[in-house]
Amino acid sequence: MELSPAQIATLERFLNSGFRFVTLERMERYLGIEKAGFIALLDPSEGKLVQFGQVGYLFPEGVGMLVERGEGKAFVWKSRAQPATPELLAGYERFRCEVQELLR
Repeated sequence: MELSPAQIATLERFLNSGFRFVTLERMERYLGIEKAGFIALLDPSEGKLVQFGQVGYLFPEGVGMLVERGEGKAFVWKSRAQPATPELLAGYERFRCEVQELLR
């Protein structure tokens, strides 16, 4: 994957903000960024970086998406679920906002 100087500068901003890079099986075409247990996938298409999909919660085996259930919100991946406590929801929102800000 060839990255443009602008894409590299954006990735450096993520590193300088405490994010780490991760790769996910079956999603190698995207750049994964993780911080505080949350993950976002970045699509390096067309000379810029854009977020692919929604932010998720990083399980050891995959990415849990935030869903609303009868018993409340949870991060779910396959049969695994992590209840979305107020602390996790606050961290999720901070992560989501920080990703959007760094991509601008």
